Amino acid sequence: MKISANIILGDCKDELEKLGDNSIDLIFTSPPYADSRKNTYGGIHPDRYVEWFLPISEQLLRVLKPTGTFVLNIKEKAANGERHTYVMELILAMRKQGWLWTEEFIWHKKNCYPGKWPNRFRDAWERLLQFNKTTKFNMYQEEVMIPVGDWAKGRLRNLSETDKKRDNAKNGSGFGKNVSNWLNRQMVYPTNVLHLATECNNKNHSAVFPDELPEWFIKLFTKEKDTVLDPFMGSGTTIFVAKRMLRNSIGIEILPEYYKMVKSEIEPLAYYLCEPKVKYEKNKTARCNQIR
Repeated sequence: MKISANIILGDCKDELEKLGDNSIDLIFTSPPYADSRKNTYGGIHPDRYVEWFLPISEQLLRVLKPTGTFVLNIKEKAANGERHTYVMELILAMRKQGWLWTEEFIWHKKNCYPGKWPNRFRDAWERLLQFNKTTKFNMYQEEVMIPVGDWAKGRLRNLSETDKKRDNAKNGSGFGKNVSNWLNRQMVYPTNVLHLATECNNKNHSAVFPDELPEWFIKLFTKEKDTVLDPFMGSGTTIFVAKRMLRNSIGIEILPEYYKMVKSEIEPLAYYLCEPKVKYEKNKTARCNQIR
């Protein structure tokens, strides 16, 4: 079965109107941040960012399936000695628009080099805001489980009586834990902090995230043959990763140079589900499990 990658040149505000209702399983994107990428995308002033983005998020709400997820990679900026509030304002405005703000992930840039300004230090993290249309959305948590870690070797060696039963939080929050539940476990669920290196090769684009970032969310929220949308495609990282992971994809890009670059690179990549081999990259062959 052929996996499609539909690359579209145009303004996403216009092009999104051409997509069908409830047709997308995952939206993963990183729009231009406020006042950023002025030389390529013109830059949006922080005071106008919410007004600029809401018509786009309205269309994204329409095209996303009720079981789908929207992950927005975004970051505040500092202006006149303080952090601007446009990200928080956007969250509140999108909630009024009908979105549910269900989770927030932090991307810790573990290879970020140090730096300082007169009143603050260099940023080493970015937000990934999760929005949904309903509380019942597809989420495949087992796909992103991680090794339990060395902490378990000492912590679980000699359990107290309290460790062997549910120990409710002393602050009355209702939360509790049973430490013995972790005995003999090899894999556990991750936290909402992702420790990933930044992309060292910028792929001829001013702001590129690493392949591992969309890959993690594609694993968590989609299955093979689902459809992934990036309305701010840029250098096409999300599209290439989705293709490799056997998801259909749609990428929208307003700048012709990036559109042409992605189009020329994505067209030779024709993946087919088959057994036992997969054809890809101009008739090269590889085992199916090598690209899963």
